[in-house]
Amino acid sequence: MHANPEIARRQMIDQQVRTWDVLDDRVLDVFARVSRDRYVPESFRDVAFADAAIPLGHGQGMLPPKVDGRILQALAVNCGEDVLDVGTGSGFLAACLAALGGSVRSLEIFEDLAASARLTLRADSVTGVSVEVADASRLEETDRYDAIAVTASLPVYDARFERALKLGGRLFVITGQRPVMEARLVTRIAENEWRSEALFETVVEPLINAPQPPTFHF
Repeated sequence: MHANPEIARRQMIDQQVRTWDVLDDRVLDVFARVSRDRYVPESFRDVAFADAAIPLGHGQGMLPPKVDGRILQALAVNCGEDVLDVGTGSGFLAACLAALGGSVRSLEIFEDLAASARLTLRADSVTGVSVEVADASRLEETDRYDAIAVTASLPVYDARFERALKLGGRLFVITGQRPVMEARLVTRIAENEWRSEALFETVVEPLINAPQPPTFHF
């Protein structure tokens, strides 16, 4: 790890997060307050603030800081809002969502990752986050959340997540397949109407058990 973690954190914010158009002061303050290095597996602590995904096991990983920043900025979570975090991973994004004031329900399909995230969140004195072992591809809720962050990609867009939004709720989702995927912000603007806005291109691992595009046989 950098000899001075505070300097490394500031460099991460200034050289990675800001340069990716994350300029919301509330988000930048959260990055300054939530200790990302506490959420990184010990074997990767020396690259805790690097511009890279960090492996967590099971083919999963922490998103690069700049992507977390874009998620937080897009969702613009306010105090008291109900938030769904799909893919707990290390728990870092859930901690950031809670730091913005959200009441966070975080879903993780792998029991060991969920258990590790709970321990880290508790050690970091994070309140307002509930980590559950669950398969998000089976979500059947409607009209429940003010904000939803789906941190894995969907090869095919799955409308179950937009249906889980309250009126005015926001969904961050990444759709498509390699080599190019698109991050989008979906906002519920009426009972049966949603607005979708393209944010940026990226590549992340697909959600476990997510719907797949049809295959063609010749």
